[in-house]
Amino acid sequence: MKRETDPAGTEELTKVRFSNLDRVMYPAAGITKKEVISYYIRTAPRLLPFLFGRPITMHRFPDGIGGEGFYEKDAPKGTPDFVAIFLHHSVTADRDVRFVLCNNLDTLIWLANLASLEIHATLSRAASYESPDLLLFDIDPEPPLGFDAVIDVAKVVREHLQADGLSPYVKTSGKKGLHIVVPLVPGYRFADVRSYAHAKGTAIARDIPYVVAEFPQSRDKGTIFIDYLQNAGGKTMAAPYSLRATPEATVSTPLAWSDLTRGVRAEDFTMKTVLGTHEEPWKGILNDRQKI
Repeated sequence: MKRETDPAGTEELTKVRFSNLDRVMYPAAGITKKEVISYYIRTAPRLLPFLFGRPITMHRFPDGIGGEGFYEKDAPKGTPDFVAIFLHHSVTADRDVRFVLCNNLDTLIWLANLASLEIHATLSRAASYESPDLLLFDIDPEPPLGFDAVIDVAKVVREHLQADGLSPYVKTSGKKGLHIVVPLVPGYRFADVRSYAHAKGTAIARDIPYVVAEFPQSRDKGTIFIDYLQNAGGKTMAAPYSLRATPEATVSTPLAWSDLTRGVRAEDFTMKTVLGTHEEPWKGILNDRQKI
């Protein structure tokens, strides 16, 4: 197969053989696959340390977001040798799953070339798959509530966590909500982490009428759901700096808490705007292990 021009301008940058670099991935923004690959190359220093050793799920859009996308957990046929694989037996599916581990730049570039616009990562690493090293609160609004209300609720969640001596991190989901993450010391079970997150959501829901902490109410009009259910084995979240399949090419963007002011919108954080930022609000997160 003919090797197309390297997006970063260096033929020997990667072992990946590129394809369809001019294909438009984001029609409204006019973003091509070549630009997507370049984005992931430039964000690799921030993204790869987080992804290392963590099973991922690909959300692929071979024809761009205007076409049909699909999720893929298994490494596809023809996966190159430089891609690390984690073999895990799924009791639910009653089969072995060959998860991709994005442990190096070549793998990240390969994922982008596969049109995996979104990269979703588990809350545990392969080496301790049944033990989470991240606690996640996924905060999503239902209309007519919007991002301002999400910011308000996120700050309340932060206050509750700080009262327990925790220092949470925040990022946009890349869509309509926010993710609050706490890195954990080793040894927790998913059931314990999920119970902790549920208890926090329930307490906040008692104080704020429009907050709900139970799944049956999660789609009720004018509510904000503090989702604790992602704290389960095999569940994933959009990785920090992952693109999302939105018209604007939004990014799941790590933020400083001081960035969360009324008037900020998830749509402000796109592939084009994030590349211009030099701060790393999640710097040191992997060394900031905490006890709940």
